[in-house]
Amino acid sequence: MWPIIEPINLIRYLLVWKVNRPMVRLPACLPVDLSRVLGTLIAERLPTREAQPWHKALAKWAGYDDTQKKNIPVPQVTWPIETILFVYPGKQVYGQGELIRWELKLVGKNADHGLFLEVILPAMEEASKTTDPRWFRPNSLWGSFDIQAIYAAHGLHWEPVASDGKLDLRRRVLPTQWSDGLTFTFASERTPDRLSWLTPFDLPAAQPAPTLPEILEALALRMSAFISDKRHVNAGDVWQVLNPESQAALRGAIEQAAEFPVRRQELERAPKGWPGKWGGSQTFLFIPDPLIPYLELASILHIGRQTHLGCGSFIIE
Repeated sequence: MWPIIEPINLIRYLLVWKVNRPMVRLPACLPVDLSRVLGTLIAERLPTREAQPWHKALAKWAGYDDTQKKNIPVPQVTWPIETILFVYPGKQVYGQGELIRWELKLVGKNADHGLFLEVILPAMEEASKTTDPRWFRPNSLWGSFDIQAIYAAHGLHWEPVASDGKLDLRRRVLPTQWSDGLTFTFASERTPDRLSWLTPFDLPAAQPAPTLPEILEALALRMSAFISDKRHVNAGDVWQVLNPESQAALRGAIEQAAEFPVRRQELERAPKGWPGKWGGSQTFLFIPDPLIPYLELASILHIGRQTHLGCGSFIIE
């Protein structure tokens, strides 16, 4: 196992929802609705004391209405449990029987299969059949799908947790299995030189196109959320838990990355109704092999702000 990933706890679920109405039209940004609707349903199912941090987190959505024509920025939101809602790129209109696929990632101390089964899954089941007028509207996703299947990542493979609506209660899902057998290498003979962002990103970079060192520094900060029990973390936390070998390797990668500047950027503002600031792609002189594992890890963990809503993931080309 690559030593730097040993302290990282993560569970990746692949959700497959099957549309059961003639037509469903997704919102401009599905992760926004997933956060609001599922978060509200979770809060309403919990005992009063346990629900309090959920209501506090959901209060950030007050006044936000993505149906308005005004360009209202998406608030900086998270759930009380560290999660990533990552929707695969796709279309916005689905017909009966078509499948919608997305990932739910549970992070750090919240990478707990029991938490998924007892808290999150019941809210999904309620959302699938709801007639609540807050969510159920003509051609809305809510109340218009069946949970066709659920998988959990085990290295390169997706193992079934539920299929055809039936849950496998014998399936054990561990917070370390996500990385089993992963090589964190670039699977091509050509030398990569391009990052294409799958979701908008918002990094604290001086320019829209972040440099490779800035991306790796964002990874160090992001890793802190996976290895720290604190709600608010800083980049220094990651150095306290990495062994000396991993520390030296990561610092060396950041230094090496400075030798490969951005040659071209093809970035544009994030679409209306989306979190994050920028999307598109950027091309470097080239991306050397020693940096590939760190970039692959950054893509899986997501980097920057608004990671709860799926921001900050990319592919290497």
